[in-house]
Amino acid sequence: MRTKFIVLQAILCFMVIHAAMAEDGYRLWLRFDAIDDASLLEDYRSGIEGWKVYGTSPTMDIVRKELQEGLSGMLGVDVNELGSTLSGSMLLAGKKDSDPFLRQLSTQVAYDSLGDEGFAISTVEADGRLINVITANTDIGVLYGVYHFLRKMQMHESIDSLAIQSSPRIDIRILNHWDNLDRTVERGYAGFSIWDWHRLPELIDPRYTQYARANASIGINSTVLTNVNANALVLSPYYLEKVKALADIFRPYGIKVFLTARFSAPIELGGLETADPQDETVINWWHEKVDEIYKYVPDFGGFLVKANSEGQPGPQNYDRSHADGANLLADAVKDHGGIVMWRAFVYSNEEPEDRAKQAYNEFVPLDGEFRDNVLIQVKNGAIDFQPREPFHPLFGALKETAPMMEFQITQEYLGQGTHLVYQGPLYKEVLDADTYARGQGSSVARVLDGSVDPFETTGMAGVSNIGNDRNWTGHLFGQSNWYVFGRLAWDHTLSAEEIAEEWTRCTFSNDPEVVQSVTGIMMESHENLVDYMTPLGLHHIMGPGHHYGPGPWVSQMPRADWTSVYYHKADSEGIGFDRTASGSDAISQYFPGAQPFFNDPETIDEKYLLWFHHLPWDFKTKSGRTLWDEIVFRYYSGVEAAKGMHDKWQDLEGLIDEGRWEHVNMMLERQVNEAILWRNSCVLYFQQFSGLPIGAEYEKPAHSLEYYENMRHPYAPGIRPRW
Repeated sequence: MRTKFIVLQAILCFMVIHAAMAEDGYRLWLRFDAIDDASLLEDYRSGIEGWKVYGTSPTMDIVRKELQEGLSGMLGVDVNELGSTLSGSMLLAGKKDSDPFLRQLSTQVAYDSLGDEGFAISTVEADGRLINVITANTDIGVLYGVYHFLRKMQMHESIDSLAIQSSPRIDIRILNHWDNLDRTVERGYAGFSIWDWHRLPELIDPRYTQYARANASIGINSTVLTNVNANALVLSPYYLEKVKALADIFRPYGIKVFLTARFSAPIELGGLETADPQDETVINWWHEKVDEIYKYVPDFGGFLVKANSEGQPGPQNYDRSHADGANLLADAVKDHGGIVMWRAFVYSNEEPEDRAKQAYNEFVPLDGEFRDNVLIQVKNGAIDFQPREPFHPLFGALKETAPMMEFQITQEYLGQGTHLVYQGPLYKEVLDADTYARGQGSSVARVLDGSVDPFETTGMAGVSNIGNDRNWTGHLFGQSNWYVFGRLAWDHTLSAEEIAEEWTRCTFSNDPEVVQSVTGIMMESHENLVDYMTPLGLHHIMGPGHHYGPGPWVSQMPRADWTSVYYHKADSEGIGFDRTASGSDAISQYFPGAQPFFNDPETIDEKYLLWFHHLPWDFKTKSGRTLWDEIVFRYYSGVEAAKGMHDKWQDLEGLIDEGRWEHVNMMLERQVNEAILWRNSCVLYFQQFSGLPIGAEYEKPAHSLEYYENMRHPYAPGIRPRW
């Protein structure tokens, strides 16, 4: 009996150890595992025979810890036992003036161009030996450089002759958490909020530090902790103590904390009778509240505000403008060095002529009326994070007020937490688009970074997909969208493909087959989803409320512009939203140089065709197919492409650890099924208007249109089951 007990103990012990070692995605891309290439390992070890970090501060302590753990893990030795006496090939890290020897080795570094966050990594020869130097003007710049250096090692790149100087192109690189104080997350598909408000500030979850590490490793320097549909309670002392605890953790990683400000907070929290931005008692209340916040968090970044949008209170409640509201808060934070990010996602409570025109109509007349420390946060497109939208016409239209980008990292309209969709190509499509604001070459990216019009502060925001799921983002590949956002916010000239390859190498493997296959899946995934959901410029045809499944038939909602039929306008004559001069004329909001790319249905890039044009079913597309046949072709080819992604992933079995391979494999199976659901629902729905057959070469939908229309998704995120 005792023998059986001992054997059972051994089995259980093995299972515990195995479970602890199993890959589950928690480490994200910061996996510093032993390098298994013997030749490369020898090169690295001979190139780092010793290491030394100069300087003492909380940030430099992190630099030491990251180098110690990263180098030890990859080199397979305890680097604390390596030399630090400057003998042999060395790795040195420190600020510009932290040591005379370091300064002597860094004479070729253009420190003036690095700014406060940039870094330089140089390989120099001294006394017949190679020394790699990571240096910057500030401690946080050194930390960014260390993460970059470790990433090169993760990717098995040479460190023998480095000459890198890098600084961010965007100032404020920020995550927007849509997290509520009850730990629910609006449009979040990875569990509950990672902020455990109830047990803060006493309980400090280790995830908070891991979160800060991950953000710093890709250059994200700010975070908004709370939902844009704000709760005024977060500004109370009870919660500010908790905010302080998080800010103290994030500060050494270079991350500033921001909060959302509910415009009616003076009433709800302060007991005032009004929140009128021109009322003296309201002005005083906000100044006193801001002073209080800075006592808790001396480097508080400022506010993000959603006002007069989707039921949120704002200055228009008092017949004031968005500029009046933003300036109220901007004046309150200005002396502390804070900023206000005022969201442009607004649309009238009246029935609009075209919702796509609303933000432009409201904000362009106010250009020049905002304080210098106000940024207008603009979604990438004019509707709402659709699988594809043309760039927002506000980019470039604001000449005196800084616009900042708002991308959605979470996938509200892109399959949510069940679809593999790498959004790098989507982000780049928008960033590289030419606004023609000041002539050709005025890309959205150059508008954002201040190259087109100089702005005091620039910014780029990403709506976070992070939750308390063990792998952070629900779907493992959701991590890639967090990663690509950070990398592009730092340097928008990087390509989506090179970032996908970086993430793949750091997250999975440097095996050429894995890198090629996974990168390929990622790069095609966005276009595949567009084809099986919203091809040819169709948009906003998801189910109401949760936006989870197909709903092209949605027609009964409190507002016309919350329905699907408002956007696709399918009838017996054709399909699409006419936004040319003969329709809503939304096209006129774009600069004259850009308009020709959208105006002619014969020459337009067909990915925007039905966004700008209502066309007959027999319109000839560039493929030679009629519009109806092209729509059918896109829906069916999207499904086949989703199946192809699944097949490519299955070929990687055994090349990727079992836990993560199984997770993604199951998700891809579901994605294929949901792609089929989208295809069948939309093709059958639009067929009733076209009156045309589905080609004989295609598999016919398994059910009737009525069957798909009657499907319900009671457990979709954002839906509360009704018993």
